[in-house]
Amino acid sequence: MRVIFLGTPEYAAIPLRALASDPRYQLVGVVTQPDRPSGRGRAPEPPPVKRAAAELGVPVIQPETLRDPAAAEQIAAWRPDAGVVAAYGEILRKHVLSLPPLGYLNIHPSLLPRYRGPTPVHAAILNGDAETGVTVMLLDAKMDSGPILAQQRVPLPPDARNLPLTHQLFELGSQLLLGALAGFAAGSLAPAPQDDAQASYCKMLQKSDGAIDWSAPAEQIERMTRAYDPWPGAQTNWGGQPFKVIAARAEPGWRGAEPPGTLLARAGAAMVACGAGALELLIVQPAGKRPLDAQAWRNGLRGAAPARFGE
Repeated sequence: MRVIFLGTPEYAAIPLRALASDPRYQLVGVVTQPDRPSGRGRAPEPPPVKRAAAELGVPVIQPETLRDPAAAEQIAAWRPDAGVVAAYGEILRKHVLSLPPLGYLNIHPSLLPRYRGPTPVHAAILNGDAETGVTVMLLDAKMDSGPILAQQRVPLPPDARNLPLTHQLFELGSQLLLGALAGFAAGSLAPAPQDDAQASYCKMLQKSDGAIDWSAPAEQIERMTRAYDPWPGAQTNWGGQPFKVIAARAEPGWRGAEPPGTLLARAGAAMVACGAGALELLIVQPAGKRPLDAQAWRNGLRGAAPARFGE
């Protein structure tokens, strides 16, 4: 089966490599985003999927947008039987959707119709879900609303962090994809429509989403440190300077009169009062420094009187 692949970030290279290793499929082309400036020198950096495709010897195109007629012409010239999409970064329009006879299969790291949209793993962690999963679906013209071909549920560990969990779900989704694509092509796997009435949505993140509101419950702030790893990160201010909380532990039973954001005078721990409970900081990153143990940072204050975060 002739297959084209559309994807961009590191975890999208997981299903790309899985397809390349399966003798049932012939990868005839890859579509990924253009090289983007990166690092301090702002030199153009190829997307991870482009690097993986080069290693596999698969032709690559990098259109600024799939609205470009040349992009559609190249996809058509590859004569794909089917397409696979994994975190490509652009919604496919009808003129592109219609090119492969079998359409496009998409790996989405949530239990659709829950968490349609661009940040489903973040949303599952932030909301404290007990389980998550991955869905292989057929793309249609709307966002993540196409019929489902395969789905698998997994427990969501209480210490799950966004990036490792995303990789785990794409590993799982890659194996679902290989079987679903073969079954769908053979006619033995029928797509099941989603229940739109049960749909929920997640949004594109901005840096401001990581700003810590210390009046929130400690458990909610702790989930932020895991959901927003590595970007936008859980951020606050200390002494007027940016300060990241990379890892923390919630103590929901703590009670005290200190205002939210107060660094508590507790020996052996860097504890912060929250709207409900307290948050023990474990790994932090003050402005201009590398991440470090929070207790070492606390000791480095040299006995200074407790102060408040966020000011």
